[in-house]
Amino acid sequence: MPEETVGSQVSPKSQGSSVPDMSPMSSMSAVWQSSPPGSIYDYIRVASFALGSDGRISQWSERASELLGLTADQAIGRDPVEAFVPREFQETGQRAVANILDGREWTGLVPYRNAQAPSGHGIAELYVMPGQDEHGKRAALCIAVDVSALRGLETDLASSQAVFGQSPLGFFLFGTDLRILRVNERFAKVFGRPVEEYRGTTPHDLLPRGEADRLAAALRQVLDSGQTLTDMPIVGLTPGSPDRRRWSVSLYRLHSGSGRPIGVAGLATDVTGRRRAEQEAAGVRRNLALLNEAGARIGTSLDLETTARELLDVAVPQFCDLASVDLYQGLLSGDETPPGLADGSAELRRVAFASAVSDGPVPFGDICRVNTVEDPKPIQVGEVHRYPFNSLCAHALRTAQVRVVPGRDGSESLELGAMLQSTLVVPMVARDTVVGLAQFSRTKGSEPFGERDRALAVELAARAAVSIDNARLYRREHERALILQRSLLPPGDPEAAGLDIACRYLPGNTATEVGGDWFDVIELPGHRTALVVGDVMGRGLRAAVAMGELRTAVRTLALLDLEPAEVLSALDEIASGLGTPGGSHTGSRPGSRALARGRAAADSSDLTEVYLATCVYAVYDPVTRRCTFANAGHPPPVLVEPGENALLMEVPPGMPLGVGGEPFEEIEVELPDGALLALYTDGLVESRDHTLDEGLQALRDALNTSDGADGGNAAAGSLEDVCDHVLSTLDTHHGEDDIALLMARVQGLSAGSVGDWHLPSAPQSVGRARELAREQLESWGLDDLVDTTELLVSELVTNALRYGEGEIRLRLLLDRTLVCEVWDGGLVQPRRRRARDTDEGGRGLQLVGLLSAGWGSRRTPLGKTVWFELALPDGRSSGPDSVEALLSLW
Repeated sequence: MPEETVGSQVSPKSQGSSVPDMSPMSSMSAVWQSSPPGSIYDYIRVASFALGSDGRISQWSERASELLGLTADQAIGRDPVEAFVPREFQETGQRAVANILDGREWTGLVPYRNAQAPSGHGIAELYVMPGQDEHGKRAALCIAVDVSALRGLETDLASSQAVFGQSPLGFFLFGTDLRILRVNERFAKVFGRPVEEYRGTTPHDLLPRGEADRLAAALRQVLDSGQTLTDMPIVGLTPGSPDRRRWSVSLYRLHSGSGRPIGVAGLATDVTGRRRAEQEAAGVRRNLALLNEAGARIGTSLDLETTARELLDVAVPQFCDLASVDLYQGLLSGDETPPGLADGSAELRRVAFASAVSDGPVPFGDICRVNTVEDPKPIQVGEVHRYPFNSLCAHALRTAQVRVVPGRDGSESLELGAMLQSTLVVPMVARDTVVGLAQFSRTKGSEPFGERDRALAVELAARAAVSIDNARLYRREHERALILQRSLLPPGDPEAAGLDIACRYLPGNTATEVGGDWFDVIELPGHRTALVVGDVMGRGLRAAVAMGELRTAVRTLALLDLEPAEVLSALDEIASGLGTPGGSHTGSRPGSRALARGRAAADSSDLTEVYLATCVYAVYDPVTRRCTFANAGHPPPVLVEPGENALLMEVPPGMPLGVGGEPFEEIEVELPDGALLALYTDGLVESRDHTLDEGLQALRDALNTSDGADGGNAAAGSLEDVCDHVLSTLDTHHGEDDIALLMARVQGLSAGSVGDWHLPSAPQSVGRARELAREQLESWGLDDLVDTTELLVSELVTNALRYGEGEIRLRLLLDRTLVCEVWDGGLVQPRRRRARDTDEGGRGLQLVGLLSAGWGSRRTPLGKTVWFELALPDGRSSGPDSVEALLSLW
């Protein structure tokens, strides 16, 4: 140890003073050098004086002046008893002094005057040592100590010893050479050695090198600066225990009575349990935070793969270093029930993988697939695979229980799979059904998985499994709804006589694609066409089902050939019964229905729902070029005539379907050839960003600016291009409502495609009708249909003469099919029946049904119309044989 020069010591309040090194070598070098104050004498304040041969004071020290209260002038030459002993004790004191001068040593308690003491005198312990003066005469050296100072010092030492020895904390004292001077029993017990063996040891004898260096540096810092250091963490091992212990150490510098630094004292508290509890609490908080994050991030979409990736985003790296998710292949392919064999070896697909330590997939602890046991390979994302029956993964799938797969020895290979410490194989269970498998792995060097980690992994996998199962159920219901809705919508390019049709349907939400908007194109007798656009209020499967019921009802009512206003009235009755159990009506009158709906709304236990819908219904006749409209609370149609601006048609709005109580009105409008008619739902023209009037104006502007090839307006352009222009110009991506758009360009039947004759109500009209029909068909080049048409026309005209009234009208219409209509003034509708073998008649309508593609009757304002339809010859089939049809009736 290098020597340090011992210099004079200044006051302890001075900063930067050097601290003497008290090693033996340095102590020898300090002999005959001035020592700094701070010894035991500074505490007890020893006073000395000398007695001459005459028994009087011959010398007097400054300490004697401080203790006995007399200056040297006042004391020297005086009898010591008379000088400082109280009067009442002087007689005894004289005898004691006489004995002292006889040459004997004496020790005893001597009273002395002390004005500050309560009794007016103090007690000093006096030690008298006989001697001789320079003349050989007897003298004495006296040393006096105040008894109260001695007793105080004894008390302080006893108190210090009690605190030091009985403290429940580890107490230690380092000297200025950074060696232990003293420790208490508690400290000795922690490190497993007797108390006396610690004297002279250093931090390196007790702690690992790194921790010992830290403690030694801290001791030197406290000793040099005098600044206290609190709660310094120290980690080490105790004898006989493999577990690391943690201590909290506080250090402070010790001083002598005069302020001289004499060492560093410290308190050591074992905080291993507290640290473990803090770690446990931190782990709980971390897990709770992870679960909170999982609740916010897992299941944000109804997509299975996205949900699996969200699970891994939460788990890596907060919970583990690597993770993967496998889902049953049948689940992903849309099976009705969650697939999977009972033995857990069904096909799975790796849908997600995440790693904080690698860029690509690695073989987990149990990634042993069929035929790859000897050389397991990583499973790629998107790969379909199986787990062997005896594997832990298959067992987890089979039993729905978590399994722990230990890591392999790193010496086997250098691949990352050999660096895994352990893997948690967690089955993903939702509603008592296993939907897949999640694997969480930690690499070597990370904290091992504990029971709390297993519980957290199960919870994370369960949350993801529920979201995945919800996505599966949603996808199943969504596909059903799509099948329902798409089956109810007309084909992409519906055809109609005298009309070019273009249509578009945009779901309000691309994630659901299911709503209550619909449109339809219905062919009616006489080459007429019904155009329908409707909107059931609401969204989702219920709205789609209600839409399907209303669309089916519209088609049924349309085939009855009712007027548009009558169709809407019947739909109103149907819509009012959709929300009631069994579809029954609550009353036959509108007022009773409204009252019943009010009662249902007031009764919270009533599960009935009120379905409201808007609808516009139009019937176009290509022969007359007239279109009849009826509206039930729907936005008005838009008409664009050639060379004109788009305008809103003034169709009476009416009340929505399902409200009831109000009749519907209809108007008839003549549409010129080339005119464009636009029917739509409110999703096209209404949103939160603008009002309905603004949307309608925007639609008109879009139609006005949709130029065709010839530079005209929308009436002259390509109908498909017009639809695309309208949807691209208007705000169709607001996602608030579905959009249905139906556009029709009017192209009426030419005069050459219509044959129309009026015949008197006479028997000869039957033959005349056959002649007219033959001539018309020959002019159209339909010689193959002449015989059949003549036969059927004669049947219908004969029935009109027999059962009808008034003038007879015959009309032939040629478009995509041939239609024959016979009009009369009778109100009795024809009814088809099966004739008996003995009946002479009753087989006419049977014959019509056998030879025609379709037939029917409808009411007219002045009677009825009976019609039949024949397919045009295509050169590949000759059609039904009229002779064979006649023979089949018998």
